[in-house]
Amino acid sequence: MLDEQIKKEIKELVENAKIAYISSIDNDGYPNVKAMLNLQRESFAVHYFSTNLFSKRVEHFKRSPKACIYFCDADNFKGMMLVGEMEVKEDIEHKTMLWRDGFEIYYPDGIETENYCIFKFTAIRGNYYHGLKNADFTAEELLDIV
Repeated sequence: MLDEQIKKEIKELVENAKIAYISSIDNDGYPNVKAMLNLQRESFAVHYFSTNLFSKRVEHFKRSPKACIYFCDADNFKGMMLVGEMEVKEDIEHKTMLWRDGFEIYYPDGIETENYCIFKFTAIRGNYYHGLKNADFTAEELLDIV
């Protein structure tokens, strides 16, 4: 069970993280990690990322949705790992939701760009690390962090 202090630290960690590290499983069964912009979340258990539809990562997640994301504060030795599943979203609703000014550099046709898609990550469980202590938790325990 997550105590209030750990919930507070998780909230600060995720809100201050500019980058999240995303892991997928490649065609040979090996983990692959990629840094992605921490753009938006539905809750502390559901996170969204934008990417190229034609990327290797999309291929990985379409084959196996098993995923891991990691948020870290390297200066203070804090980290949170979430394990769950990644969905590839190509619908206009998700693409519009995550669109940001400046994306047109990468996606010249805006949200209609064929190569633009969204990842929706839904956690199943996680682990928070700080001060030589680990706290395991379920995704449900993240739902009351506001």
